[in-house]
Amino acid sequence: MVQAPDASAALEHPARPPGSSAGEFELIARHFRRPASRALLGVGDDCALLRAVPEQQWAVSTDMLVEGRHFLAGTDPRHLGHKALAVNLSDLAAMGAQPHSFLLALALPAADDAWLSAFSAGLFALAEAHDIELVGGDTTRGPLNLCLTVLGLVPPGMALRRDAARAGDDLWVSGVPGEARLALGHLRGEWTLGPDALEQVLPRLEQPTPRVALGLALRGLAHAAIDLSDGLLGDLAHVLRASGVGAEVLADALPGGRVLPTQPEARRRACQLAGGDDYELLFTAPRARRAEVQAAAAAAGVPVNLIGNVDGEPGLRLRDAAGRSIAADFPSFDHFAQP
Repeated sequence: MVQAPDASAALEHPARPPGSSAGEFELIARHFRRPASRALLGVGDDCALLRAVPEQQWAVSTDMLVEGRHFLAGTDPRHLGHKALAVNLSDLAAMGAQPHSFLLALALPAADDAWLSAFSAGLFALAEAHDIELVGGDTTRGPLNLCLTVLGLVPPGMALRRDAARAGDDLWVSGVPGEARLALGHLRGEWTLGPDALEQVLPRLEQPTPRVALGLALRGLAHAAIDLSDGLLGDLAHVLRASGVGAEVLADALPGGRVLPTQPEARRRACQLAGGDDYELLFTAPRARRAEVQAAAAAAGVPVNLIGNVDGEPGLRLRDAAGRSIAADFPSFDHFAQP
């Protein structure tokens, strides 16, 4: 696993060059080479070779995690391995795609055997849980950067897209948005959580659960979907713009879990509506199919909550439990706007 002259190596394992750190290539081979099962040719050549799948379309997505931007220095590498794959699987879930395979590109400060062992353990534990296979990638020396590309399969016409929301749809969300941001605020020193509260919400930040089963269950049922990475209102705005519709969101209908309801209202709402890093699914579905949505979610083992509705009036309106208007001043995360 070393950067080839053409930068296209599929986790290659060349002989150790003179002057390289002892065991560098052996470490990569030890932690990332696995026998190919789905691929015709996986890790170890210039490209992976994949079988064409009849009557299926490829869904492909890439996400990277950069130290100091997406995670704090010193984060448990096992958790990083999990999260690096989880955020990419979440994109497949939002499209209703079945995970197939993935590629891994790493920039590493050093070839650290213990770090790589923990990272790969977290990565492959989640990969095995979702039956997705590592088929290639690349590595180089540099500031810690984890970049994955995932491939999934979806039947033609069955993908859940951002541009398919319709006036009259219900607006649903899975899980408990806001817990990840609450944990991050504690780690940044913005506020302090007690040990029990932190234990409850920290896994939502460091080990999010990709809602793949829910995405698959919503095929043919939901109209539009998106995963929540940059904040609920901001991500919803992407759906509304793409679909040419508006929406009303009931802020107090958002699930709170055990910890968020104990927080001051302003903090709770900011975390729930603009926190980001949730990797839950926000989706729309016909009002007449509420019972089917709830049954699909129950079959997938994922809690969902009805939090509003889609309408034909442009824009987004936010209301409390009494129907009073709330200023929708909850900006989503922007890499080039925030320091």
